[in-house]
Amino acid sequence: MSPSSPSPTPPVSPAAAPTAGHSERLGLPWWLWLAGVAAAVLLAAELWMGYSGVRAWLPFAVLPPATVLGLAWLGRVRVAVRDGELRVDDARLPVRFVADAIPLDAAGRREVLGVGADPLAFVVQRPWISGAVQVVLDDPADPTPFWVVSSRRPVELAEAILAARDAG
Repeated sequence: MSPSSPSPTPPVSPAAAPTAGHSERLGLPWWLWLAGVAAAVLLAAELWMGYSGVRAWLPFAVLPPATVLGLAWLGRVRVAVRDGELRVDDARLPVRFVADAIPLDAAGRREVLGVGADPLAFVVQRPWISGAVQVVLDDPADPTPFWVVSSRRPVELAEAILAARDAG
């Protein structure tokens, strides 16, 4: 290497790189929206059954909009890692209390929520999402042993949690 050539920059390790955090919404898949609205319209038609007057339009005016609101409510949950916290809907966990974050596939989630379940665990699971993350806690003042949170990208969520913990 000649003295006039610039020195190569050392590679940045993933642990030292700044993390952008993680954010996702646990929304419903399109087919669940379609099935829910179809079921609401079918039920409205069953209630109507050819009658006239209020019974003709009321089921169609109430059931489909109520179904859409219910489905929107089911898919409202957000999962985010930012500002040193894991945020799941309204719950917040400072990442300094995280001992480990384990990404789970469908079989692992079934194991943790089935045979390996703990009644004190904090669980936010959506059956239409196969992946999850088990967040093991290290807080002697908290009786909660771990959190289980559904995620479409469990590996990325676990990495974001551990990166935020290590950065703090």
